[in-house]
Amino acid sequence: MAALVTGSFVVTAVGAFYTLRRVHPSQAQLYLRAGTLVALVASVLVAVPTGDQQAKMVGNHQPVTLAAMEGRFAGGTMAGVAIVGQPNVAARRLDNPIEVPGALSFLAYGHFGSFVHGLDQYPTNIWPDNIELLYYSFHLMITLGTIFIVLMAYATLQNWRGRLASSNWLLWVLMLAFPFPYIANTLGWMTAELGRQPWLIYGVFPTREGYSKVVSNGNTIFTLIGFVGLYFVLGLLFLVLEGREIGRGPDEAVVVSRGEEHETPAA
Repeated sequence: MAALVTGSFVVTAVGAFYTLRRVHPSQAQLYLRAGTLVALVASVLVAVPTGDQQAKMVGNHQPVTLAAMEGRFAGGTMAGVAIVGQPNVAARRLDNPIEVPGALSFLAYGHFGSFVHGLDQYPTNIWPDNIELLYYSFHLMITLGTIFIVLMAYATLQNWRGRLASSNWLLWVLMLAFPFPYIANTLGWMTAELGRQPWLIYGVFPTREGYSKVVSNGNTIFTLIGFVGLYFVLGLLFLVLEGREIGRGPDEAVVVSRGEEHETPAA
């Protein structure tokens, strides 16, 4: 589903780009209409039921992770979701919190009065290693997901009203928004990987026991640098090829004029 969100954002961005340049109008209209609608539906489905099911799974099977993700150092009922706040691990509190009361209890266990465990109920050696980064990764991911829904709902409404193609500021926003699903996916991966620490297999196999005693630090770092370099090159290649294809445009544009269809070569 996340891949569908990403793909539909790219399609929408291409449609916005063509519309702003006043080229390939029929394709631009199609891309905007299909891209915004699919992005809206996919973004909603990522939140509900996918995200809701994930929250309940984490609450039932990884309560320490849930507490760290929300910066909850003390357990209790009517647990709220933090909209704003900064985890203070040393003082074991969430500074400057603004919360939606009962929302976390409902999301995790299906009832506003449900008890949500806090980090203080567990030994510190099974807390996630980097609670601050986990907290911010999770909340930035949720924030981006909410923005996706609002943005695509408004763009779909404007398209239905026939005003999207003439709204330059919205077209610019849609065009420049295409990297954000990639960022949200990365933040989701970070949340999952940081949240499972300090375990390789949750509750069974600690990370500290999962290293190889026959592979040196130098070999590990060299392999890591190699993979980072490989993905960097692949990312650049992807951007170059995509940019070239978008610049070329479709092979032929179908232009509908006065009820008749004819083909014109792409610019």
